[in-house]
Amino acid sequence: MVAGWSRVEPMAARPDTMTRSADNPSAGTARRTAPRRGEARKALMQAALELVSTEANFSAISLRRIARQAGVVPTAFYRHFEDLDALGLTLVEETFRELRRLLQDADLSALPLKGLTRHSVELFAHHVRDNRLLFQFVVKERFSGTAPMRAAIHDEIRVLTHALAAIFARFDEFSHIAETDLRMLSDLVVNTVIALSERILEVAANHPEDTALMLRAEKQLRLIFMGVGQWESRPEDRDETDRSPADG
Repeated sequence: MVAGWSRVEPMAARPDTMTRSADNPSAGTARRTAPRRGEARKALMQAALELVSTEANFSAISLRRIARQAGVVPTAFYRHFEDLDALGLTLVEETFRELRRLLQDADLSALPLKGLTRHSVELFAHHVRDNRLLFQFVVKERFSGTAPMRAAIHDEIRVLTHALAAIFARFDEFSHIAETDLRMLSDLVVNTVIALSERILEVAANHPEDTALMLRAEKQLRLIFMGVGQWESRPEDRDETDRSPADG
């Protein structure tokens, strides 16, 4: 579930939306029934996600195409978004806002460290599957999107990393770890789960490969946490990139 915009539904077959096939590659662009009053914004966001998931990168899709898929006239687009970049950035912001909320609601610091890895992997995997279109969008745009889109995703990952570091700081097992090193730890964890999300999108939930994928991700996290348990932070280990301008 995505907070803030009445949920963009996971992609599913709908009677009012034609799906693409190898025999008819233009199918899926047929205009659906016009959205009810007050739902045009959500319909535009959903349309963008559907088109990106089945056709091309967001930057290659026209405003007119998105409006047609959403069932609204092109001029109605500007009542909700300044331009296509604004629509794309909104999708990025909402994806990561919900991820941060997931972290907060999970109350990970209340869990024993031993059970944290499995719970985290399962929780994240369910979240990705429940929001498949959003994660497909972010995965595509992270490397092949426009410069503003890539920068926004990079910034959101950084914010997510800092949020996770704040959670790790509440673990007794990590009390000996400096703040900058906790951010490095959270960066390793975030990179691991991002890689996991890319694989989850490629594998069916009940496929044998999915089980192996979950076990591999869990093992990777365990190795990370085992390593940090032996880590000793030192003042000279402080990362220069974490210094503020006031530090000189």
